[in-house]
Amino acid sequence: MSGHDAFKDRLTERAQDTSRPALANQCRGRDLEPAEMALAEALMKIYGTGEHEFAKVAAALAEQGVTAPKSGRTDWTEALLCEELKAINADLDAAYEAQGYGA
Repeated sequence: MSGHDAFKDRLTERAQDTSRPALANQCRGRDLEPAEMALAEALMKIYGTGEHEFAKVAAALAEQGVTAPKSGRTDWTEALLCEELKAINADLDAAYEAQGYGA
């Protein structure tokens, strides 16, 4: 077996190692709550249309009836979008500080 094959085999073994946190979640101290996940999915769809202006993103969230995770509101404005994102980020930062590496 060549050194290249051994290297590929080691990579495969490490990829299958489930004892390590997933790289996509390594910076989170907790899992996203369902309302946070719903907001993230809605934002990805909106951003996927090419829209990035916060006021228009907020209008799209309101139109879709997405519930704000922290306030529970559905009357999205640019200010509410900023407040919600800041609150979610602060909460995730606090969880990371308390829980450490990987959710």
